[in-house]
Amino acid sequence: MTQAWLNRIATAVPPHDIHAEFVEFAQTALSDVRSRSLFQRMSDLADIEHRFSCFAPGPKPRDLVLDSTGFYQRRAFPSTGARMALYRDAALGLARQAIAALEISAERDGISHLIVASCTGFTAPGLDFDIMRDTGLASSIERTVVGFMGCFAAVNALKLARHIVRSEPGAKVLVVNLEISSLHLQEQWELEKMLSFLLFGDGCGACLVSAEPTGLALGKFRAEVLPRSADLITWEIGDQGFEMHLSGQVPGRIRRWLREYGSDLLDDRKPSEVALWAVHAGGRSILDAVQHGLALSPEALGFSRDVLRAFGNMSSATLIFVLQRILRSTQATGEGLAMAFGPGLTVETFAFHRP
Repeated sequence: MTQAWLNRIATAVPPHDIHAEFVEFAQTALSDVRSRSLFQRMSDLADIEHRFSCFAPGPKPRDLVLDSTGFYQRRAFPSTGARMALYRDAALGLARQAIAALEISAERDGISHLIVASCTGFTAPGLDFDIMRDTGLASSIERTVVGFMGCFAAVNALKLARHIVRSEPGAKVLVVNLEISSLHLQEQWELEKMLSFLLFGDGCGACLVSAEPTGLALGKFRAEVLPRSADLITWEIGDQGFEMHLSGQVPGRIRRWLREYGSDLLDDRKPSEVALWAVHAGGRSILDAVQHGLALSPEALGFSRDVLRAFGNMSSATLIFVLQRILRSTQATGEGLAMAFGPGLTVETFAFHRP
């Protein structure tokens, strides 16, 4: 059977770093002293220093308008339709940056498949169509969209690419994971919601997958659903954008499940036998849950913690940023395991090898 390889990765984020601005804004949006104090404490512990958005912060004070374009106005937040209209242009611009950095001009005519994963916007013709035309790919290219799966969609996109290459050894697959999370800010200034908003940023990852033996060799993929956990992460389409619920129980459930079933994910290997860990940087508490659930060393999740610190949680694009750091490191060799979480509560993993 043909071996599929993740050959190259490129990433992109919008120009506006909004993390510090949002932390400051929360101090005016939260109504009581206790909530403001707790939010500040949690933001200090979040281990996030930067998050990027397609929106530039508006001028201070932000009593009425939050961003520089007036898209988010107090007591008049945009409809889902308005958000989707903005998604198309913002998403294509960000995808263009990442694909340009991937430098596919020499392979453009040979790219046979395009896979796009995104859960933060919908249009038709969609982002896959726009990328095809903007990048100059053949109109006959086979296009697939992985939609609304949340943070683990990067695993599913790479899984599809692997299946394609294994069945068609001459295939070259362009995989794009793109999320504009900042399009779905809600006018809900309660502490729990503000802590959720604190995590997310915008980002895009672009990958080239083929049978060419360079990069990361993609191994076995696996999916598991934690029992009695379907309501812990939800992502609903509302009249005023997409509405996320992220339960504070998620890290604890992941930690306990990994302690009991983690050896199955590792195919009965010891965690110490896995040299490279690419774990979705969903938040510090998520990474801590994986570390303690699998009894990993403090250094094991270094690539994931670096991405969280520099970009926050970019939903499905986040894992691609982690894998990129592994590819860039000359010291990162050996057996690896990638892992991501999302609605379900679903755990998606795949093995990989860096020669």
